[in-house]
Amino acid sequence: MGDSFTEGVGDGLPSGELRGWADMVAIGLAAASATPVSYANLAIRGKLLRPIVEDQLQPALALGPDLLSICGGGNDVMRPRVQIPAVVDLLQRVVDQALDGGAHVLMLTGGNPTRHLPLGSLIQRRGDTLADAARARFTQPGVTYVDNWVDPELALLRNWSSDHLHLNALGHARVASNVLTALGVPVPEEFTAKTDASLPAISARNPAYYREHVLPWIGRRLTGRSSGDGRSAKRPALVPVAPGP
Repeated sequence: MGDSFTEGVGDGLPSGELRGWADMVAIGLAAASATPVSYANLAIRGKLLRPIVEDQLQPALALGPDLLSICGGGNDVMRPRVQIPAVVDLLQRVVDQALDGGAHVLMLTGGNPTRHLPLGSLIQRRGDTLADAARARFTQPGVTYVDNWVDPELALLRNWSSDHLHLNALGHARVASNVLTALGVPVPEEFTAKTDASLPAISARNPAYYREHVLPWIGRRLTGRSSGDGRSAKRPALVPVAPGP
């Protein structure tokens, strides 16, 4: 469950499909499991946390998952107004219903891109507040909490796409490694050896950066649109995972 972070935006394959950390975690789980592993991904880019919970939680629970991941709130903290306690309460709703359904919950924070973004200091403060609140709330049996927000390696520019907002292939591999380590699952060597991600081509100080990334984002906000409008989940049903790259 989630937004662009879990959908895998920034980690595009030559086929045009997206991969991302969640796909890679599924591969790692399949490689380490003695029984077949199936995986679904309901995340859609651009979503605030409330639509994530309202639109994805029940379909996710209907799949009868053993492990349910949730990461959300990143788009909320970038809006003009956000109520952090309300965001955490929505995450609690996911945790409560998933645990009641017999699933183990994987709770993640996203990586921290703020040192590379315009108005990054404001987003940093909000992100810190959300991460601190979630860290304090979700230390309970049945929940694995992976705090990518405070990973100093993940904050480096080399892990981010040209928009400085979405992780690239290297960043997604780092998150996958963090998750598998937290779950006590061996990390496939090809994840830790990834070096194929290129540095962002456009500096945030370059007018081209604002033209290609910032202005379209502002335009969507002013017109009430989202990058996820009209999109459906890339993997809405459980599909068997091959234990390989």
